[in-house]
Amino acid sequence: MLDPKEITAVILAGGEGRRMNGADKGLLPLWGKPLVCHVLERLKPQVGEVLINANRNLAEYRKLAPVVRDEGYGYVGPLAGFEAGLTHAPSEWVLFVPCDSPLVPLDLARRLCTAVQRHDQIAVVDDGLQLHAATALLHQSLLPSLCNYLDGGDRKLQLWYERHQLVPVDFSDEAEAFFNLNTSEALALLEQKGRG
Repeated sequence: MLDPKEITAVILAGGEGRRMNGADKGLLPLWGKPLVCHVLERLKPQVGEVLINANRNLAEYRKLAPVVRDEGYGYVGPLAGFEAGLTHAPSEWVLFVPCDSPLVPLDLARRLCTAVQRHDQIAVVDDGLQLHAATALLHQSLLPSLCNYLDGGDRKLQLWYERHQLVPVDFSDEAEAFFNLNTSEALALLEQKGRG
């Protein structure tokens, strides 16, 4: 089995925050600290190293972890973050997690690592109702395919996934860990709800 301590995690915080009125989502506060800090604290014990993919407020993010930017493909969604992470990560396998997943499971890396057998496979979280496409484990050998796809002008994550073997990993037992924080209302609701 792939050892989670040999992989790198990349927190995706490089988006424009369009549904959050342009806010830098990773730095929005939840329970007294930025969203990205919750994700970082939960990922750090699981993997060898954590990087942050960001395009704004770089000094703030660099206080927390090494930062990789979307140099080649700015603001084209999670795939730009995938490209940056696969290009700069020191490990062959890279785990991607959006910055708006503050409750990410403490066994995320282990369960995704268990699911992949070959380099062409992509392990993706399945909460029992839907795939969380941006929470995935990828091998660096997929980088040429990803760059080719982006160079062609395509941006949809699912369409790129269709070119590869997707391995859905069942997280229906921890579905609430992937509570979607795409809006200010969702963030406020989780703030009120507390940590469970």
